[in-house]
Amino acid sequence: MRVLAHADRAGTAGIRSWLDDAAERLGIRAEQVPLDALDGWETDPDAGAVRHRSGRFFSIEGLDVRRPGHPVSHWQQPIISQPEIGMLGILVKRFGGVPHGLMQLKPEPGNWGGLQISPTVQATRSNYTGVHQGARVPYLDHFLNAGARHRIVTDVHQSEHGSWFLRKRNRNMVVEVTEDVEAIPGFRWLPLAELRQLLRVDDLVNMDTRSVLSCLPRVPTGGASAHPTADVLAWIARGRAGSGMAVERRPLGRLAGWRRDAGRISHESGRFFDVIGVRVEAVGREIGRWDQPMIAPHGVGIVAFLTTRVDGVPHVLAQLRAEPGCADTAELAPTVQCTPANYDVLPPAARPPFLDDVLGADPSSIRFDTVLSDEGGRFHHSRSRHLVVELDERSERPERPGYRWLALHQLHELLRHGGRVNMQTRSLLACLSALTPPTDTTAW
Repeated sequence: MRVLAHADRAGTAGIRSWLDDAAERLGIRAEQVPLDALDGWETDPDAGAVRHRSGRFFSIEGLDVRRPGHPVSHWQQPIISQPEIGMLGILVKRFGGVPHGLMQLKPEPGNWGGLQISPTVQATRSNYTGVHQGARVPYLDHFLNAGARHRIVTDVHQSEHGSWFLRKRNRNMVVEVTEDVEAIPGFRWLPLAELRQLLRVDDLVNMDTRSVLSCLPRVPTGGASAHPTADVLAWIARGRAGSGMAVERRPLGRLAGWRRDAGRISHESGRFFDVIGVRVEAVGREIGRWDQPMIAPHGVGIVAFLTTRVDGVPHVLAQLRAEPGCADTAELAPTVQCTPANYDVLPPAARPPFLDDVLGADPSSIRFDTVLSDEGGRFHHSRSRHLVVELDERSERPERPGYRWLALHQLHELLRHGGRVNMQTRSLLACLSALTPPTDTTAW
């Protein structure tokens, strides 16, 4: 199986045998079927949305988006509406003083390559409250009752993709245990330092794991910053207030530029993404069979940071990016966050700043370059190339409107409060942690 090649490239002791064992016991098959053929799903004739008959899980709805003054000032699109807050949690424990995380190998219908390393718990509220009438989620009680039993390392609500999810958030938790917790089949205690190095392997560490890893507290470094934190917070507040973005729901069947035929919803340009139906058969999941709609993007995305040092302190160039599904209008995004192929049908002014700088970077300046998958439970084969490009400390530090050089310690501080740092930035921050591991092996 393709997933077994991950372990060979990772060169990490024990990972291959774990993948071998899991591949024999776990698996998933996702067959594309017409949206109209999905068991348990129907199109609401009034709202024009694709919904589950239980009224739970999620729905596919339509949005009308207006943003005056933006290169694309008006568009319409489908989006996933899932108002409930999911649970993403990693149990940690120190073995010989070294922090380990209890990780699982989990198959998802949209995963590229099958099994990926997931958090201890990765579940929507509908799943862990048993709406699907499946098996109970392992280790869930360690998080739901954490305050009375264990030390909570971090507990913060964070957003999901603001282009494809409507105001969706997940509870990101890390809980430290001291007692023995057995790793049941499919789970393994991994040193956090080893887990971070596995981020260098394509499509192995899943998006939810990267999100939780980014929320782990880092040893404070302080030092210089290009912009004081108070000014950064004011800049975020001004940007949100002045974005001018207006979002309204629209029936799916009336979205301009979108059509429903051949059992899917697609844009007339053939770009962006499709809404498809999949029929899933799974081994080793809470339930063995289900149907669902999914978003299937066209092309591989790019998420990238330009980095430099200011008086020796690591900085990244972040943008304040407004997205239609963002609960607070805009969040801090990477220097570049896009799917380049989509811009063939958009105005030249819409081409993302710094995209050409990233794609044309000298190979000697590239510090990280790995293709990683997005969330496989709702997105089908969605992948983004994660790039970190370092500028010489003595070179110019370009800033444009909507962009700021932020010290890494500032971003980690903003992460503690939730709702300010988007999913793609958190994913890149997890990748950066593979480049700058803590010098103290007992630190997170």
